[in-house]
Amino acid sequence: MLRFALQFIKYDRPKSIGVILGIVISTFLVGQQTGIFIFLTSAMSSLVDNTDADLWVVDNRTTNCNALGNIDVRIGRQIESIPGVIKAYPLVVSGGTAKFQEGKSVPVMLIGTQPPHFKGGPFRIDQGQLVDLLTDGAVSADLFDQKELNNASLGTYFEINGKRVHIALQTKGARGFGAMYLFTTVSRARYLGNLSPNQVSGFLVDVYSENDLLLIRDRINAHIPGIRAWTSHDFSNATVSTILSTSGIAFSVGTLIIFAMISGVFIIGLTMYSAAVDRLKDYGTLKAIGANNSYIRNLILSQALFFGMTGYGMGIFLLEGFRKGISNSGILFDYSLPVKIGFFVMTMLISLGGSIFAMRRIGKLEPAMVFRA
Repeated sequence: MLRFALQFIKYDRPKSIGVILGIVISTFLVGQQTGIFIFLTSAMSSLVDNTDADLWVVDNRTTNCNALGNIDVRIGRQIESIPGVIKAYPLVVSGGTAKFQEGKSVPVMLIGTQPPHFKGGPFRIDQGQLVDLLTDGAVSADLFDQKELNNASLGTYFEINGKRVHIALQTKGARGFGAMYLFTTVSRARYLGNLSPNQVSGFLVDVYSENDLLLIRDRINAHIPGIRAWTSHDFSNATVSTILSTSGIAFSVGTLIIFAMISGVFIIGLTMYSAAVDRLKDYGTLKAIGANNSYIRNLILSQALFFGMTGYGMGIFLLEGFRKGISNSGILFDYSLPVKIGFFVMTMLISLGGSIFAMRRIGKLEPAMVFRA
């Protein structure tokens, strides 16, 4: 069976190459959009996912870590009075405008964490040390945000909301969704963001036992009004769900993926159909010498499986090149094993779906036609 399938493939190399290219293009387009979607959803919840905290305590109306409201700083003591809580670390998130000597201005997001633990960031440190943020006017900046920050690097001075700061630490890949993260201390974030010393954006809570995590969360929610405690996992998921439900990202990416799959099925199907029409006499000969429709279908399916596996291998190779190439611009993501398995299943479905066109045509073929002039 496989030998005959390979002979049919070799017989019409141009069309076989066309089928494989169609599969490669479909796989690449789907993988490209999936990769961008993975990056975007990771950026949405980046602050939560990269923070080693058991619980997040924020305003009770907040479901998005990128849009935190303000709560009273005294709530921290109330949280620490809850049985099972080790420590509640304050977090300050405020907006600001960075202005450089040349006159360029860009919006930034200031994230203030409490030294010496700096629970909440910075993360993915590339140059410098956490202690460097204790110097007067110190903030961090990300390597991939250099262009937007007027090519600022370690030691560069500029202003945030009219107040002089300098870059004392550099991260690499610590990026948010639609915002440039600049980490600093809690007190400096308040000062630069004009936030009252009596307010914070939230608390990052450590507990004694992870087995009691949900119990402690419920205790906080029951005893402290005006706030809501989340597990890190739940807050991350809520952030992504909130942003996706209020934007067109999921619809846009999903539409592109669906159209890439549909176009792949039709391109491959029509190409395989054309190849089958060109070899009608060969298929007719097989039927004339005793091959039934089941054998012919299996023969066509074997070709489709070969096309699918070859196209998948080439598509994954190109996707890895795309992933590594785009990482140079700060778009960092990985294709997990389940995602790659999903690509493989999708590729097989596209290839096998396309083979239906050829199977329907050959299934109606009469063996007697091989004897016609």
